Amino acid sequence: MDDFLIGTLIGSTLRVATPLIFCALAGVISERSGVIDIGLEGKMLAAAFAAGAAGAVTGSTSLALLAATGVAVLCSLLHGYACVSHRGDQVVSGMAINIIAAGTTVVLGIAWFAQGGQTPALPDSVRLHALWPEAAARVGDLLGNGLLGHSGMVYLALLLVAGVWWLLQRTSIGLRLRAVGENPHMVDAAGVSVLRLRYGALMLNGVLCGLAGSYLVMAQNAAFSPHMTAGRGYMALAAMIFGKWRPVQGFAACLLFGFLDAVAIRLQGAVLPGIGEVPVQLIQALPYLLTVILLAGFIGRTRAPSALGLPYLKER
Repeated sequence: MDDFLIGTLIGSTLRVATPLIFCALAGVISERSGVIDIGLEGKMLAAAFAAGAAGAVTGSTSLALLAATGVAVLCSLLHGYACVSHRGDQVVSGMAINIIAAGTTVVLGIAWFAQGGQTPALPDSVRLHALWPEAAARVGDLLGNGLLGHSGMVYLALLLVAGVWWLLQRTSIGLRLRAVGENPHMVDAAGVSVLRLRYGALMLNGVLCGLAGSYLVMAQNAAFSPHMTAGRGYMALAAMIFGKWRPVQGFAACLLFGFLDAVAIRLQGAVLPGIGEVPVQLIQALPYLLTVILLAGFIGRTRAPSALGLPYLKER
């Protein structure tokens, strides 16, 4: 392989993995606090619609990002209201958010823009562009296309991997978050509010999901389209589980999914000896097939936080 092909493959891997990284980190924070979050897909989809609608109407990058994170945080708070405050089933609540987001975004898109559920294309001023567009010409294809030809959101995702690790492992807040996911009664006995910690974790979760959704619209695509997340939230959930609820290992799993997706894109139209042209449907299914294989092979070897999914009832 030449430097151009390798650099392009590395660059594509990072770009495809970025929304997965944001969502996987969101899942880590929520589930380490003891709250199952299957609603990553719905939050990301709702955030993508909010970013597309706000960006198309206002022409402002900051307002588009604010709308995306605001909507995702509201979804997280709704999840918290159902599961943390009222001790509802966390899996059912997460799936409800996914279903509500899938239907509401289409309905609002048709009602507001009359384009079959899509939003108008974002103006170029709203979209996220590479920070160093001429990097390949200056430092070469491998470094330029692979590591330097990205928007700021990609580098933010990489920084947040280290940031979330530091938060969970090196701060008192992170210690309390991990403790409330393992033994909330002990945390309550120490005089720390379990509800406040879990709501705080869900709000951080919403911000990260908002960044993931806005990236899909403002960097990867030019507008919102119905169901554009295409299962990425579930893939991020699988990466989080495969990474044993740890940010660095989850990040590695996201890179693996991103790499396979990038390779699959380049396999479209390829002709293999003795097989012929690779079916597009098989190529599109590869990332999801890997998700199932990883979960089937490793789900039994991981240990979730002890209080994950268990509603907390304060002892009187």
